[in-house]
Amino acid sequence: MIDIVVRSATPADLEPAREIYADYVRDSVATFEQDVPEPDEWRQRYETIREHGLPFLVADLPQTGSDTAGIVGYAYCAPWKARPAYRRTAENSVYLAPSATGKGIGRTLLEALVTEAGRADVRELIAVITSTMDASLRLHRRCGFTEAGRLTGVGYKHGQWLDTVLMQRSLAGDGSTPGT
Repeated sequence: MIDIVVRSATPADLEPAREIYADYVRDSVATFEQDVPEPDEWRQRYETIREHGLPFLVADLPQTGSDTAGIVGYAYCAPWKARPAYRRTAENSVYLAPSATGKGIGRTLLEALVTEAGRADVRELIAVITSTMDASLRLHRRCGFTEAGRLTGVGYKHGQWLDTVLMQRSLAGDGSTPGT
């Protein structure tokens, strides 16, 4: 297993995270976003997540020998919907640098995110995954998410219509209701 540090993101981590995301925006269908968000927009997303008390984590690879170190992935939870009834439901996102895939970093990051989401009083986690992203679907299944539905032909990117798979993981095993 690779020696990775998962920690809360700081403002200094936003540009490396944005660079990781930029590759997905430009070169893949993992996100339906088509323009790379500007630094100000990225900072606003981070601040909104933090204002809601939700986790934004980074995977930091410590420097060893001649290897370069730095942020190799990130994961966060964002509010699922704006309506108050959804306040304990969040959507998760996980992105890795190309050099970090296939090394268990995504699983480490997602497991930490699930733990932190529970601490933030999230009851249900939702992942919206492009149906062609097999590695992401497998990762979420390994981390306890189950398929909750499929939306067909809802996104158009790189000359193709794309489906999304909705995956869900409950963090409230006792069925309790919120006090507020």
